[in-house]
Formats: sequence, structure tokens, C-alpha cells
Amino acid sequence: MKKILTLLMLFTLGLTAMAQDQAEIKFDELKHNFGTFSQKNPVQECTFTFTNVGTAPLVINQAIASCGCTVPQYTKAPIAPGQKGTIKVTYNGTGQTPGHIKKGITVRTNGKVEMTRLYIEGDMVEN
Repeated sequence: MKKILTLLMLFTLGLTAMAQDQAEIKFDELKHNFGTFSQKNPVQECTFTFTNVGTAPLVINQAIASCGCTVPQYTKAPIAPGQKGTIKVTYNGTGQTPGHIKKGITVRTNGKVEMTRLYIEGDMVEN
């Protein structure tokens, strides 16, 4: 019985120690506004910067845009605690109707908060 109790305590301590080391993503901004841009210059880019404020390496598992006209590119390597990473977002309005745009990018990580949503917006005007 004493062995079982000892094993149970060790297991519980191990789980507690594992739960304490966790990645956590913190973005400098969650939204970017391109402002007004012309159909003549339909490709717009921005970069979202984030920091791993957790105590374990942060891994971005996925970054998916709400539309095929928006493409996110992100840091693939694990981000150590205290280090920064980026997500570059390119919007291509070629062939799109002029007007207000608002697109979402869903970011999934191994962090404390597993999903974060980023937004880009702006107003594309005719030539």
C-alpha cells in the first residue's frame, strides 16, 4: 500500500510540474488597418509580431485565413520563452470588388490559449 501511495504522489507531482511549463502567445496587435488603397496597388502586406510570454517553447500549429485572397506566413520553428516571432499576412485584392475588406486569420498554437484570431481591414477604391 505504501508503494502505491508513493507512486501516486510521484505521478501527481509529475503532472503538476508539467502543467506549470506552458507556452503563451502575446501579440503586439490583433488588428491591422491598411487604410485606403487603390485597385492599381491591390496587394497589401502587414506583419503581426508576437512574444512567447510562457515558460515552454511555443509552436504555431496552423494559421488559416478566412479567404483565399489572404495568405498568412508564420514562424515554423519553436519560439523559446521570451523570444519573438512573426506572422506575415498578404492580402491580394486582384479581381475583387472595390470597397471595405475585413478578413480574419485564425492562429492555433500549443499555448495556454490555443486559438487567437487576427484581423486585417481596409478600403480598396477604384482606379
